[in-house]
Amino acid sequence: MALGVLLVAAIATVWITNRLLADRFTETTRNRAELRLALYSGNLISELRRNAIVPQLLARDPALIGALNAGEYTQSSQRLISFVDEIGAASLMLLDGDGRTVAATDRNRLGETHRTLGYFVEALRSNTTVFTVIEREAGGFRFTYSRRVESQNQAIGVIVVEVDLAKFERAWAGISDAVMVTDSQGRIILATEPRWRGLTTPEALQRQPPDGAIERAIRATSDWTNTEADAYLSGEAVMRIDGRIPFRGWTLTTFTTYASVRERVNAVLALEIMGFAILAALAFYALSRKTALRMALFQRESAELRALNARLQAEMAERERVQENLAVAEQSLAQSSKLAALGEMSAAVSHELNQPLAAMKTYLAGARLLLRRNRPDEALTAFHRIDDLIERMGAITRQLKSYARKGQETLSPVDMADALATSLSMMEPQLKSRRVKISRILPDEPVKVMGDRMRIEQVLVNLLRNALDATKSVDDPQIEIILAAGETATLSVRDNGHGIENLESLFEPFYTTKQPGDGVGLGLAISSGIVTDLGGRLTARNSERGGAVFEVQLPILNETAQAAE
Repeated sequence: MALGVLLVAAIATVWITNRLLADRFTETTRNRAELRLALYSGNLISELRRNAIVPQLLARDPALIGALNAGEYTQSSQRLISFVDEIGAASLMLLDGDGRTVAATDRNRLGETHRTLGYFVEALRSNTTVFTVIEREAGGFRFTYSRRVESQNQAIGVIVVEVDLAKFERAWAGISDAVMVTDSQGRIILATEPRWRGLTTPEALQRQPPDGAIERAIRATSDWTNTEADAYLSGEAVMRIDGRIPFRGWTLTTFTTYASVRERVNAVLALEIMGFAILAALAFYALSRKTALRMALFQRESAELRALNARLQAEMAERERVQENLAVAEQSLAQSSKLAALGEMSAAVSHELNQPLAAMKTYLAGARLLLRRNRPDEALTAFHRIDDLIERMGAITRQLKSYARKGQETLSPVDMADALATSLSMMEPQLKSRRVKISRILPDEPVKVMGDRMRIEQVLVNLLRNALDATKSVDDPQIEIILAAGETATLSVRDNGHGIENLESLFEPFYTTKQPGDGVGLGLAISSGIVTDLGGRLTARNSERGGAVFEVQLPILNETAQAAE
């Protein structure tokens, strides 16, 4: 109870102290920020007013007026250069009546055309000094004062004075506060953060919430000593101070972090917590004395514990003997499993090689007939196909031999339409021997998945072969193949046979409805395993129009998944 009271008192004291000190130190920090804002605003308006008078003086300079009238500018640039150091402007330019730069402190700008820019067009239209803000292509803004130069009440050119406000950004970069200046439209034209320029204040202050639990915990820990933050910059709470600049509706805004407030408040809280920790340590010391007295009683029970330990050791020895016997039994069971797997693998190899062997037999018969008819070129094509079938048989045996090592195959993008075309080519002898109507509905765009093309073709051949077998007793046999792309790549094989009687046992090994000698019932079991290994699923159902429908659904390979792969 005493520890509970001490804990409640500590929490209450820390909470009250935190609120009082946080308010006090926050107000002090806000007053200092307001003083800095007034200083920055005064410096900015002083620089603007000092440069505002320069165009009016230079527009009356006889040398510049004479150069514009005579079209002789050999000494004009040098004269502007002599003025720029005294004035403190960023640069000076003299434009003729066509907006072409005829003299400038930056000689690289000689010959540039400015006839479409605001500081030239507006200066010619006005009889006063014009202030213009122009966004640079490389980022940032240019601030210029311009005034037309007159001779005999005729505008003969424009004098342009660029104000160096970027030096304030460079000066602000050395302080801990973030500073920005917005114009009357809310656009940021000066800022310590270069990425803010050209944005509005809400866009610049847009902040994504913390993603992870650790980041949220850090946020809660860092903000608990603050009052409600005015804004967040890069995920950190800041104090925002706004002040108006008496110039064209501009606004100066500063953002001051609460770091100093946190440090001062946390220093006092640390002292308080340390004091309560010392009191808690004294309380735990008193409790430990009581524990020492109880330990004397526990020593009396140690003899009983030692006797119990001896009995436990005897039981552990007995269990070790039982485990040894269990290990021998597991080895025997593993040997039996290997023998059973060997039998199933033999049946699988026989099942998967039947299709290529049947195709080879058909091609050999055709080649023999072509040779008799003295058509060796066409017979050679049949021999090439037989060679391809031999390669496929080798791949099937290698694939089935490594069937136990799932997940080690190298996967690659596979076009489902190409795999379907190859599978139909494999089934060409059976298709030619029977009159079956095959309909294919394929999308215009390629449908790609990540997998092993040989194994996918193996699944498609099994489905097509089952569809052919299912339509043997149908007068008008039809097979419909539909390839669609959505959240998954879906390939459907639909026949108009008699349907499936037992859907529950369909994918079990050695289950078949065919006559003895036509199949061993491993085709759908192996196909289901292949599709599952590739992250998809193989389903079957009876169609409402009669017949069976098999669907292969595989994860589609879009641009994002392909880039990640």
